[in-house]
Amino acid sequence: MLGANDTIRVGVAGIHGQGNAHIDQYLGLEKVQVTYLIDPDRSLFESRAEKIRDKGGNRPTCVQDIRKALDDKNLDAVSIAAPNHWHSLLAIWSMQAGKDVYVEKPMSHVVREGRRCIEAVQKYGRILQHGTQQRSDPRRASEIAAVQSGKYGKLLVSKGYCCKPRWSIGHKPVAKPPAELDFNLWLGPAAEQPYHGNLVHYNWHWFWDFGNGDIGNQGIHEMDVARWAIPGAKLPTKVWSLGGRFAEGDQGQTPNMQMSVMEFGDVLLVFEVRGLVDKPKEKDFPFKFKVLNEYYTTEGRIENGQFYPKNGGKPEPLPRFDVKVTPGGSWGSFLHAVRSRKAEDLNATAEHGHYSSALCHLANISYRLGEKVPFNGRTKALGDNRQVVETFMNLQENLKGTGVRLEETTYQLGRTLTVDRENERFVGEGSEAANRLLTREYRAPFVVAEKV
Repeated sequence: MLGANDTIRVGVAGIHGQGNAHIDQYLGLEKVQVTYLIDPDRSLFESRAEKIRDKGGNRPTCVQDIRKALDDKNLDAVSIAAPNHWHSLLAIWSMQAGKDVYVEKPMSHVVREGRRCIEAVQKYGRILQHGTQQRSDPRRASEIAAVQSGKYGKLLVSKGYCCKPRWSIGHKPVAKPPAELDFNLWLGPAAEQPYHGNLVHYNWHWFWDFGNGDIGNQGIHEMDVARWAIPGAKLPTKVWSLGGRFAEGDQGQTPNMQMSVMEFGDVLLVFEVRGLVDKPKEKDFPFKFKVLNEYYTTEGRIENGQFYPKNGGKPEPLPRFDVKVTPGGSWGSFLHAVRSRKAEDLNATAEHGHYSSALCHLANISYRLGEKVPFNGRTKALGDNRQVVETFMNLQENLKGTGVRLEETTYQLGRTLTVDRENERFVGEGSEAANRLLTREYRAPFVVAEKV
């Protein structure tokens, strides 16, 4: 067991993009060393290693295959920032090898993987922190406490927004992978397929084999907060989603315009994804970046630390509530828990990661099983809830603002699915096809087994 003064040795798996942020976080903390850099693409090994040396660290060992790092008994923890389809497998392999884990969001690529991660934590006695960073923010925790206090009325709708620019990625032809990239290893659990330039290193988010769309990218942060606000919320009883990919000449698959509605008893969780915002080269484009959460109660609305009364009175700032958040931010609190060996010191446990990731997956399953319908048609799924109706109107107005002629356009209306929360599966009409999407076909030997 590590003592309070012992140095924690970490391997960072996935060193592009967010992985570089992981390296920077550890370099800014005391009594931690990045001793391994792990990535199927070796093109950044030298520059990332040099940054670690410049900060006074020893040169890390650089490997393309994480299994080589996991054989090292001196490695204490693995910090995972690989593509989504690798998250759970890397976490499980690491825990089986006796390592603690920080895993980026979403913890899973499909629902079943999240449950396997929880089982691995329990079986191997490991520490796992999920990368939903707002759990480590005392201000956000205080806001949630205010929502749940009853002082501002009973919660009716918990809403999240993920409106970041996600315009067309174009079309990249099949090509030979770069010499620095072990593409077979990068594919990992995914089906064998040819390389093209829209996969590596970011646009994989928009392909179902690797990513989960923006709802499972930026959106999971706001999804986690939306679920957090609903007392005791884990999985919903019902879910439906709609939207489409509106991007000219684009080979992506996931929606860049999407809304999802989930039922938690008498509380609705409503989620809005709009990627056609902040149009390039158009400063006056009216549809802007919007990433936040709102809470609608019987007495008004809570947003950005303010309560807005239903009667139109003056907004009032929320008071600070006494909340328990382990200090140090996401990475510092993770290292604290690695030393203490107490799961209660984690701000974002495997359970939090599983349920919030699963909400994104459930919404996507509804969407993927949907059918194309015209915008000028009526959908019973909307119902008469004001926030639900307004969310659909937001999507339509945004599309019209980009020049889409709605009367000539269709969108994908997902199935309304019923969830057996206890057994984490769908039941009733449409459940057979939906349950198949709770897992995936794995490519050996990159398999998340049913028993960890």
